Amino acid sequence: MNILQKITLAITIIGAINWGLVGIFDFNLVEWLFQPKTILTRAIYIAVAICGIINIALLFKRCHHTTLE
Repeated sequence: MNILQKITLAITIIGAINWGLVGIFDFNLVEWLFQPKTILTRAIYIAVAICGIINIALLFKRCHHTTLE
């Protein structure tokens, strides 16, 4: 696992934890830290989404390689 994969995985996990907090406690950590409805909060949400997409692509890439071996 290279450094980009580790970074995107860590950001995706942090985003998942935030969604867990929203679902369980109705508490949004990102908005609490960076104020709701700001450009910074939107940028964080976009970064988490991009990291999730990268991780999905890496997952299918790994699945494809393991089935060929």
